[in-house]
Amino acid sequence: MNNTLIIRQLNQLDYTTVWHAMQHITDHRDEGTLDELWLVEHPPVFTQGQAGKEEHLLATGDIPVVKVDRGGQVTYHGPGQQVIYFLINIKRRKLGVRQLVTLIENGIVNALGKFGIDAYAKADAPGVYVDERKVASLGLRVRKGCSFHGLALNVNMDLEPFLRINPCGYAGMEMIQTADINGPASVEQAGKALVEEFVALFEVEHVEHKEGLDVNYDS
Repeated sequence: MNNTLIIRQLNQLDYTTVWHAMQHITDHRDEGTLDELWLVEHPPVFTQGQAGKEEHLLATGDIPVVKVDRGGQVTYHGPGQQVIYFLINIKRRKLGVRQLVTLIENGIVNALGKFGIDAYAKADAPGVYVDERKVASLGLRVRKGCSFHGLALNVNMDLEPFLRINPCGYAGMEMIQTADINGPASVEQAGKALVEEFVALFEVEHVEHKEGLDVNYDS
């Protein structure tokens, strides 16, 4: 059973609600808890990672800023972006943190490659790029040998809010989305392509599909 992966579709859900749910599950999971991937879109929000510096928030305007416990700097989430969270017992899977980051980056690169997109990762700046422009961001947290947080792939969204920050701490970092480079045009299409790659890379034997959170962890 430990090589079963639950694919949980959350559709569009508030960032803080999902974040608290990830924390709760990570804090209460045990050796028998199955690994999960959560697919979600968030309403507009800036998130500031543990290393995030205030100066990278340039002009956030009416979009809220949430300080969170993942690695990395500042990023933006909004509708039309496919976010996938990795609730994985990496100790059980004998993965190090760097190996997990590489696996996630490879999954994104492989998925985009099936659309004829030449994407790549960078050793010094986590995420995935096309022609030096960033298409996917990455930020993880590991607690008790288990990961949470994950990736954000820009699919078909309003990219303007990225201009209000230094994305991932890089001034002038240009962000792009897959719909503009002949890639997935919808989060559904992107999510399906990404999940196929992660199921293969994690060498999953059995997949279960679920909808929504089992519990409201904010209540």
